Amino acid sequence: MSSPSALSSEALAAIAKARTKAELEAIELEYLGRKSGRISSLLSGIGKLDPAERAKLGQAANEAKRAIEAGLAARQAEIESARLADIAETEAIDITFPGPPLGRGHIHVLTQVRRQIETVLESLGYQVELGPEVETEWYNFEALNLTAGHPARENWDSFYFTPELLLRAHNSPVQIRAMQRIKEPPIYIITPGRCYRRDAPEATRLPYFSQVEGLAVDHALTVGDMKGTLLYMIQSLYGKARKVRVRPSYFPFTEPSFEFDVTCGICNGMGCKSCRHKGWLEVGGCGMVHPQVLRNGGIDPTRWNGYAWGFGIERMAMLKHDVDDIRLFYESDLRFLEQF
Repeated sequence: MSSPSALSSEALAAIAKARTKAELEAIELEYLGRKSGRISSLLSGIGKLDPAERAKLGQAANEAKRAIEAGLAARQAEIESARLADIAETEAIDITFPGPPLGRGHIHVLTQVRRQIETVLESLGYQVELGPEVETEWYNFEALNLTAGHPARENWDSFYFTPELLLRAHNSPVQIRAMQRIKEPPIYIITPGRCYRRDAPEATRLPYFSQVEGLAVDHALTVGDMKGTLLYMIQSLYGKARKVRVRPSYFPFTEPSFEFDVTCGICNGMGCKSCRHKGWLEVGGCGMVHPQVLRNGGIDPTRWNGYAWGFGIERMAMLKHDVDDIRLFYESDLRFLEQF
């Protein structure tokens, strides 16, 4: 059987060769383990020895344990120091080195389209006019020729706070407020902003949406002036190949009234699935401002006339980017939004 000094020398040699903490733990268990360790096994028969030999063996065993423990501690410190040195060399942060680029957001696609529309129309001399989203019933309906009981009011199923206050259903009330404020034409304004209607969310509509409406009041304006403005706006947004057409329609606040369409950008007006093989896509409504609406805005219709139009920004963005579901604009899905 090996002596304590021999076991000590053997353990210290193994410790010197160890490269990892796991190897040191294995050596500690082999030599110093309480039940199966080699030092413990050496002392298992110490009770059979005479007192002098027992004391000598016990002292030698304790010295061997202390030497092995000291060797383990020293080697553990060496391994840890080497590990930290490797980290300092391979993983240290150089504070003078440029940092990685930060993930930054960008302007939402609806804001992009709105600003493009505003820029185009401002180049024609139009000014942006804003108004409250909570409106009175008079501005939202009465001033726009939608009197109480008028059947067309069913098209604007609105959110009411009181019998007199509601969330605006369209941006046309801003036109009345602008006429009252400016008082003396010429007036050329656009009115971007949020609107609210009691519609169930689906692929083509939401209970909240954004509109841009336009109003021009001046001397002797014509449907041709209106169509030319719409054509310029559409071609500025979608390209010179796009065409505009107006179709007779009905709105209480314009007379005559029209729907205006643009040629489909996917098939270039030839007819495809996106335009239901018609070659045209509906954009919004327009028409010559009704004389009573001018009076409600404080404008004399015997001296001035005007035209107006309105369309949804989401609809314009859907046409511009070939998006088939309006809800995608509001779902905050980065996979969708990062495309624009």
